Amino acid sequence: MKNRTIDRFALAVALAHRAPVLLEALDEAYFVQGHLPGAIALPLSRLKEIARARLKDKSAPITVYCASSTCQNSDVAAKALVDLGYQDVTVYKGGKADWIEAGLPIEMGPERALTERSAEVVS
Repeated sequence: MKNRTIDRFALAVALAHRAPVLLEALDEAYFVQGHLPGAIALPLSRLKEIARARLKDKSAPITVYCASSTCQNSDVAAKALVDLGYQDVTVYKGGKADWIEAGLPIEMGPERALTERSAEVVS
């Protein structure tokens, strides 16, 4: 089964309305160098652990992205999340490269404390 996708415009609109939970499917070193605002680091090596700890609501909307349209980590992560029972998972295929190319903001550094948006979904 092919993963459902979301484009940059739809993702930006969704994020403006405080959903979905945004997951970056790259190693933490790449996350620290820059990530989409409000994203949670989701290295594939720790996917199950992070999902169990941080993504309690399996019906909440989740969007996974990675580096660019050629990166497959987001597809791998999305499939794994669906296999774990998450029901509303989409992939932002353009990834970080598409977001930056469009001039949209990124955050740098380690993950911030959970935002209110994320706290609502993961608690």
